[in-house]
Amino acid sequence: MKPFDVYPLFNIEPVKAQGSWIWDKNGTRYLDLYGGHAVISIGHSHPYYVQKISEQLNRIGFYSNSVQIPLQQELAQKLGSLSGYENYDLFLCNSGAEANENALKLASFHNGRKKIIAFERSFHGRTSLAVAATNDSSIVAPVNENANIVFLPLNDETRLEEAMSDQVCAVIVEGIQGVGGVRLPQKYFLQKIKSLCEKFGAVMVLDEVQSGYGRSGRFFAHQFADVSPDLITVAKGMGNGFPVAGVLTSEKFKAKHGMLGTTFGGNHLACAAAIAVLDVIGKENLVENAANIGEFLIHEISKTEGVKEVRGRGLMIGIELEFPCRDIRSELLTEHKIFTGSSSDKNTLRVLPALNISKKDALIFIGALGKVMQKMLVK
Repeated sequence: MKPFDVYPLFNIEPVKAQGSWIWDKNGTRYLDLYGGHAVISIGHSHPYYVQKISEQLNRIGFYSNSVQIPLQQELAQKLGSLSGYENYDLFLCNSGAEANENALKLASFHNGRKKIIAFERSFHGRTSLAVAATNDSSIVAPVNENANIVFLPLNDETRLEEAMSDQVCAVIVEGIQGVGGVRLPQKYFLQKIKSLCEKFGAVMVLDEVQSGYGRSGRFFAHQFADVSPDLITVAKGMGNGFPVAGVLTSEKFKAKHGMLGTTFGGNHLACAAAIAVLDVIGKENLVENAANIGEFLIHEISKTEGVKEVRGRGLMIGIELEFPCRDIRSELLTEHKIFTGSSSDKNTLRVLPALNISKKDALIFIGALGKVMQKMLVK
């Protein structure tokens, strides 16, 4: 048996990581500005994180949700306090797709409806309903096709108003579109979604899987728009590499036994990892660091020749070039030993470093990008 070959792989085998740096089996050091799809939030192998997971594993690593797990209460309390959503409840699961799946399911339980509005360039996961609400036909199998999903242009108020009715179950939108090329829903648009959902009894679902946990320079990216969604989904940076995710639910949703469920969600080890992440984000002021370093990066990158547009907030940055970014990304990795990401927009490079990245490391990337762009433009 061998692994099912669904991933294009770099010829790199990491064996060690610390902070924003990775070492491969040959001892070559790489600057990680992608964090495995925005997963690494507090840096690789943070000592406090490693300590807390190790201590928990030595006590108990797992039991199901059929027993008391006080770590779940501690995680919920700390997440509510740090995010500003103390009055919400928390359903714990394992991945962003699972979080979005459960959020949409909960919305449908709440109002008994089926129709869901999502947006062009969206990405919400690869499970059945989450992938149906993802605007990428190449990853939607025939069994996933769902006539209940309507895709609209992002930031188009007119189309949104035309599509809304008392048949709509939920509107799901990313705090910042990630895979779609780092595109921001505008403040007025998120506020319009909120008001129309209230008017028609629909549920506003904010997918903060990639844009949450301080990455934008606020705890959640939607907080720039001063809206409070009905449901908020989180994952990726929540566990700094340990699989953990959740759905923050407003007071309008009433829980009952059996409504939602998961085998692994909220287990002891996952909670220990997620609590450690919140502790570090709070103690080390990483949301503020993301805002400051992100502003610096965006300003400096914007001055680079060949860059058409820089989009994003904080440390969720999309660099749209005047040509496809594939060769730029490859050159950064092979010649300058820097990991970056791509997007469905072939011209847009994604930068998603750990929230504790230093200005010194940011300058390394800015210098390398300038050199690579200059070399490509001469060609």
